[in-house]
This record gives sequence, C-alpha cells and structure tokens, in this order.
Amino acid sequence: MRYSLLDLAPIPEGGTARDAIANSVSLAQHAEGQGYHRLWLAEHHNMPGIASSATSVLIGHIAGATSRIRVGSGGVMLPNHAPLVIAEQFGTLATIHGDRIDLGLGRAPGTDMETARALRRHMSQQDTFPQDVLELLAHLGPAEEGQRVRAIPGTGTGVPIWILGSSLYGAQLAAHLGLPYAFASHFAPEMLAEAGEVYRRSFQPSAYLDKPHFMVAMNVFAAETEEEALYWQSSAVLGFARLRAGMPGPLPRPVERLEDHLEPSWIAAAQTRFTVSAIGSEEMVKRQTATILETYQPDEVMVNAQIHGHAARLKSVGIAARVLRDLGAVASV
Repeated sequence: MRYSLLDLAPIPEGGTARDAIANSVSLAQHAEGQGYHRLWLAEHHNMPGIASSATSVLIGHIAGATSRIRVGSGGVMLPNHAPLVIAEQFGTLATIHGDRIDLGLGRAPGTDMETARALRRHMSQQDTFPQDVLELLAHLGPAEEGQRVRAIPGTGTGVPIWILGSSLYGAQLAAHLGLPYAFASHFAPEMLAEAGEVYRRSFQPSAYLDKPHFMVAMNVFAAETEEEALYWQSSAVLGFARLRAGMPGPLPRPVERLEDHLEPSWIAAAQTRFTVSAIGSEEMVKRQTATILETYQPDEVMVNAQIHGHAARLKSVGIAARVLRDLGAVASV
C-alpha cells in the first residue's frame, strides 16, 4: 500500500493565489521528502479559495520543482475539455517529466453551471464521459495505422489514467475499462464501502491493469494535541459551510469555537463530510487511520489536508506519513 497527497491549492484568508501556489510547491517538496508516492491537484473554476483552475499548468510547475514524486490531476473534469486537448497537455507533461505524470478524470463540472457554460460554450445534455475516456486512452496509446488525428506530444506516452468518483457510476466504469479507481471519500464518504465492493467485484483485467487498484481519500488534521488539531480543522468546516450556503471564499482562518461562528445545524451538516478522517494527536490519528484501513482495505491512501496555516499543514502531512508507515504503508524513495 502506498500513501499519496491531494492538494486543492487553497488560497488562505488573508493570502493570495500567488501564496497558494508557492505553498503548493513547498508542500510537494515536503511530501516528496516524507515518502508520498504521488501528489494530485484538482480542477475547480470560479472558486475564490482554490488556485488550481489551470490544473495542467500547475502540475508542470510542481513537477519541475520536484524530482521523484508523481504529480497529476485529481482530477481533470473531462466534460470541460476536448479529449485531444487533454492528451496534448498531459502528453507534453510526460514528454518533459517522464513517467511521473498521472491523469485522474472526473465527470462533474468542478464548478457551478453558469461557469460550466462559460468553459464549454455549448452545453450538451448527453453524457459522453465513457466515450471521451476511450478517446483519451486512444490518443495516449500507440498510433494506429491510418490514424489521421494524433496528439503530438501525447501519442505513445501511455500516461496512466485513473477514474475518480463519489458514486457507483465511476466504480462501474473503472471496473469495466480495467482502470484504477479513486473514491472522493474526503468530501463524499456515503457510498465508499459499496463503491469499493462494486469496483473489485466487477473489475475486468486490461492492458492497463491486471488487478483492481482502489484508492481511498481521507482527511487528516494532525497536531500535537486534539485541541490543536480541531482548531486547524475548523477552517475546513467553516469553508464547507460557506460553500454550501452559496458563499464560497478563501480558506477561512481557524477559530477556537465553531459554535460562535456557525449554527449547530451547519456544524452537524459539515461534520458529515469528515466521517472518513483522522483528527487529533499522532496516537489518535493512528487509531482512526487503522480503523479506516481495516474497514475499506484500500490499495492506496490519499491524504487531504485543508489547513490554513502552512507550517501546521506541513506538520500534519508529516505526521500522516509517519502514521501510515507505522501501519504498513510503503514510502516512495
């Protein structure tokens, strides 16, 4: 089992997108030193608190600032793009950085529908995600005789493709195509167990993968004490509540008492997002992580750490790596 890291390039309250990108580079370098296998960035648009909208550009920037860790998308929202364009972008990244690039694909827009229309220009009611994935696989695979349209760079690079999801749809598609599957349990944990079971039961070996590879995403807020960890988690809870209330913004500063800032119903609703999480001191995080690993038996764990303070975020990521190694995960060197 490997351990990896998800980075939403959060723009902290009081900071800028430039700060967020600098923090992402620092985080990736730290993660590489802590044995994380891969670092993924997520495509979101029109979000005042996320600086990874130009996902492939930021992947290239971070890959250039590191030397070993795999860097990729978690994910690219494929309906926003022509498959050929994504093949060219990630083929270029692989040509520059070699076999260090991953391409995780999502089916959601990663934004509101008005912004989605601005991205796509023409909205279609038809779900073409499976066909788009197949087209992308073909563009990144070897050239076929007589093939008139090729991704250059891209053709023959074989950039690994993952299916991302938070429902059974992605699990079924990944299993059918014989691709690795990553479940977004860091924000939508409800169907995690069922999705893992469906994916493993239905998996069909392919030229890309001979057995299922199931990644589980989890939140980690680790610190010296439980009180400190809950303090840093408060930013993520506040951010989630504001997003659901239609008021997205930068990642909020942490607060001592959530109840002074949110109604109890909002706190309860936000906490449902964090059921696949480890929060507290190192020993507490270790116990909670062990339960998650035993329950879901992932082939890989992806840690998410939406923490306002950069130094605190680095510390939490380091504790998470140590805990996962203690529980049998293998460090990448």
